[in-house]
Amino acid sequence: MTKILSILFALLIFEIIIVIHEFGHFIVARWNGVKVNEFAIGMGPALFKKQGKQTLFALRAFPIGGYCAMEGEDEESSDEGAFCKKSAPRKIAIVSAGIIMNILLGFILLIIYTCASGPITSTTVSKFYDDAVSNASLQEGDRILSVDGMRIFTASDLVYKFQNDEDGEFDMVVKRGGKKVDLPDVTFDMRKTEGGKNSLYIDFMVKPVALNPVTVAGESAKSVLTYGRLIYISLFDMVRGKYSLNDLSGPVGIVEQIDDVIDSEKTENNTIDWHYLALDLLTMASLITINIGIFNLLPLPALDGGRLVFLFFELIFRHRVNPKFEGAVHLAGMALLLALMLVVTVSDVTKLFK
Repeated sequence: MTKILSILFALLIFEIIIVIHEFGHFIVARWNGVKVNEFAIGMGPALFKKQGKQTLFALRAFPIGGYCAMEGEDEESSDEGAFCKKSAPRKIAIVSAGIIMNILLGFILLIIYTCASGPITSTTVSKFYDDAVSNASLQEGDRILSVDGMRIFTASDLVYKFQNDEDGEFDMVVKRGGKKVDLPDVTFDMRKTEGGKNSLYIDFMVKPVALNPVTVAGESAKSVLTYGRLIYISLFDMVRGKYSLNDLSGPVGIVEQIDDVIDSEKTENNTIDWHYLALDLLTMASLITINIGIFNLLPLPALDGGRLVFLFFELIFRHRVNPKFEGAVHLAGMALLLALMLVVTVSDVTKLFK
């Protein structure tokens, strides 16, 4: 039963994210007078079709995607409503809309999560434990602005920096009495865990922030920045060799993660705590949609970012790249992306058997 729930939640999350992405393309395309031949939810054979004034709306059998098929998107067209007939700025707006909608969805989900999870965890020191050592530098009321050169937006940023530390020393910048103060070599204890590993001991607490429209919107916006930056940090770490392809997760891996989340939210009598499960899924869904939006922004063939590269070339040089060449580049990029998805899926399945 848990596995079925995990699959259903994963399908629902991915389908909503993809439909919102494609709807972004659709609505901005229509605002700019582009003819959309079909807007589909799902893939495969059509279960339901409805012909609109210009667009065929379809619900298809397999809930694993969707698409917004625009006239003249990947080929030449003489139709005045074709995508290829529009100016570069209009095409840039249409292509960017999917990315913007993904990030906007993440922001909305984070607003819901913040409202439902209680007081906001700030980055302002409230008090120290009795055995604290960091208070040799930090003071109560300090708002931590940066750690080792990384800007701190949310408490999650602090957790990330602390979890990835090895020596217990940090260079911090804090806001104290309305002024920025540099605090070099802020030291924390390193203590042994049950497994015998050294672990950083966080010896202070932070202030809670009451919920109101301003604090909720601010925290949600900062969380979008936190998640977006984390994605780029992870990509750079992968390029540097800190992570390998085995550390990537695809749809199968996401299902397993949701399965773990469901198990973690079971009570003593083996029933699911639906409130906390919903909070966990909101966090996961917001991270995934922001991840997809940011990843799509990368200037790689077949991604929206790759299309934007060609469109900015057209905008600057007032000359469109040969459509056949552009199509070949995107086709090659799609082949590489599919190969990567296959490798990641095989890796996820292998992990299941291990």
